[in-house]
Amino acid sequence: VQLVEHGGGLVQPGGSLRLSCVASGFAFNTYVMGWVRQAPGKGLEWISHIAPGGIATSAADAVKGRFTISRDDAKNTLYLQMNSLKPEDTAMYYCAADIDCSNWATCPRGRGTQVTVSS
Repeated sequence: VQLVEHGGGLVQPGGSLRLSCVASGFAFNTYVMGWVRQAPGKGLEWISHIAPGGIATSAADAVKGRFTISRDDAKNTLYLQMNSLKPEDTAMYYCAADIDCSNWATCPRGRGTQVTVSS
């Protein structure tokens, strides 16, 4: 399983970013995929996940209405569109694959991409 995230950076409050995650080494189109994040000094936090084919999604209350998860199974790519960003969204963002794991904290994930929201 290989997951490589892209798209992080520094953005002002209220701004937007789009993260992507390219997957390889497994049948991407058959697995639920998700995004998790870890803020400085805090534990891993589940943000959102999406079923194969994008037929169902779920998001944490903290990001609902601001973040949108999507996937392109033909490209083995997962996305996270983040709008109306807040300073509390500052974190390392990881994509994760729901492969043989009991919760998102234990699922295989990439190395992450840093998102910093600051003026």
